[in-house]
Amino acid sequence: MKKKINVLLVDDHSIVRCGIRSLIERSEKLTVCGEAETLAEAIELVEAFVPDVVLLDVRLPDGDGVIGCKRIKNLSPKCKVLILTAYAEDQIVIEAIKAGADGYILKNIESKKILQAIFSVYEGSGFLDPCLTESVLNQIKSNKQRNNLLLTTREEEILDLLCLGKSNKEIAHELEIAEKTVRNYVSKIMDKINVSNRTEAALFWSRFKSHRS
Repeated sequence: MKKKINVLLVDDHSIVRCGIRSLIERSEKLTVCGEAETLAEAIELVEAFVPDVVLLDVRLPDGDGVIGCKRIKNLSPKCKVLILTAYAEDQIVIEAIKAGADGYILKNIESKKILQAIFSVYEGSGFLDPCLTESVLNQIKSNKQRNNLLLTTREEEILDLLCLGKSNKEIAHELEIAEKTVRNYVSKIMDKINVSNRTEAALFWSRFKSHRS
């Protein structure tokens, strides 16, 4: 039997954790490996269980989700962090993405979207709540000079595949190049467009293409 995706819930409101746990446990592919009310508890559980995905609230009694995301990623680089919060401020979203968050969703999102977000980040794709996409992309765009962006055809091909949530291995297979070459391209692309991770790169490219067309 294929192993289930282990999810750690981090939120200081028990009713929120209870609701999400109930939702997750209805899926045959997911399981809740632990729950935490504070950042300190979350770090302990990450060390103990090495979850696949952490659903992390932005506001916790002993710290915020941005700091928490950085600590979790340093502790367990393969762990995916999905920010789940009631706060929709653009700057918090951008800071979380820059801290390494793999996704960002609001607590009022549809239940099925929560599951979709978990699967999406687990598989290596970024996930941003549809309610946030437009404003965040505009904010990212306004913070950087993009008008004279020069990308090679190969770099554009790789960005297209990043937007589809493809891993480096999958991109390498599709383009018939070495995985190391893909890693080098991705690093160069992120430096060229001035972003810090794949999620932000995909968000930027989606927006850039819509304006160019």
